[in-house]
Amino acid sequence: MTRLTLPAIALALSVADPGLAPVRLPPESAAGWTAYAAATERRIERELASPDRFLGMDFGTSPVADRRAVLAGNIVVREIETRGDRGQALEVPSAMLHHWRGAVLIPKAILNDVMTTLQSSAPEKQEDVLKSAVLARGPDWTKVYLKLQRKKFVTAVYNTEHLVRFRRQSPVRASSMSTATKIAELTDVGTPREHELPAGDDRGFLWRLNAYWRYEEVPGGVIAECESISLSRDIPLGLGYFVMPMVRSAASESMERTLTALKVRNFQMPRESSPAR
Repeated sequence: MTRLTLPAIALALSVADPGLAPVRLPPESAAGWTAYAAATERRIERELASPDRFLGMDFGTSPVADRRAVLAGNIVVREIETRGDRGQALEVPSAMLHHWRGAVLIPKAILNDVMTTLQSSAPEKQEDVLKSAVLARGPDWTKVYLKLQRKKFVTAVYNTEHLVRFRRQSPVRASSMSTATKIAELTDVGTPREHELPAGDDRGFLWRLNAYWRYEEVPGGVIAECESISLSRDIPLGLGYFVMPMVRSAASESMERTLTALKVRNFQMPRESSPAR
C-alpha cells in the first residue's frame, strides 16, 4: 500500500491552527477527486493495452534511463500528473491531491510467486502498518484491513479497508488496483478509550487513497511499480510556498519506504507448490 505526505501537511496545519480543528471533505473536492481518479484509470487502461510498453515509467519522459536504473537495483520515484482526455489540467478544489509513481526490482523473484503471495496474504507489518488482515477473498480480489500509522511531527492512526483487484495481462505481466473503502482516523490510540472518529470530525489528513500496481517479470527478478493518488485537506493560504517542498520530500521518502519493504519481502515459494509457469 501507499504512504501519504502526512508529516509535512500536519506541520503546516499545526502552525496555522494549533488545535487542528476537524474538517469535512468539501463536495467540490469529492467531485474533483472522482473525476481525477476516473481519468487516471482510463489512462492506465490505455497503457495496459499497449502492445510494446507496460510499466507506467515506459510512458514517462525518461523511460530508458528509469528502467535501466531500476534494473540496476535503484528505486525510482517521480511525482506525476494525470491530464484530462483533451490534455487539460484536472483541478481538485479546496483540497490537496498527491500523485506519485515509484518502481523497484524484487531480485530473483518469479511473477507467479509474487502474485500468489499478494493475493493470499495481507501486507506484512512494517513502519507504517501496525496491523493487517485479509477480511475476504475471491478468485481475483481481496479485501484487506490495515491499521496505518503516520508519525513524525504529529501522529495520525487510521483503521482502513481496501478492495484490491488483480489481473494477469500475460505470463510475465500483472496488475492490481487498490481502493480504500474505509478510512477512519483513531483517537486515544493505545488506550482502552481508543475509537474511530466520525467521518467529518477528523483532521482531514487522509480523505481518499487509491493505488495502482504493475508487475513485470524480467531477467533478474520482478519489477514492481506503484502509482498512488491520495487526497487531504489543503494547506492554509500563505503557507504553500514554504511547505510544498516538505510535502514533496515526505511523499517521495514514503513511496521509497513502501517499495523498499516490498523489495525485501519474502516471495519465495516451495517449487513443488508453486503454480505452473
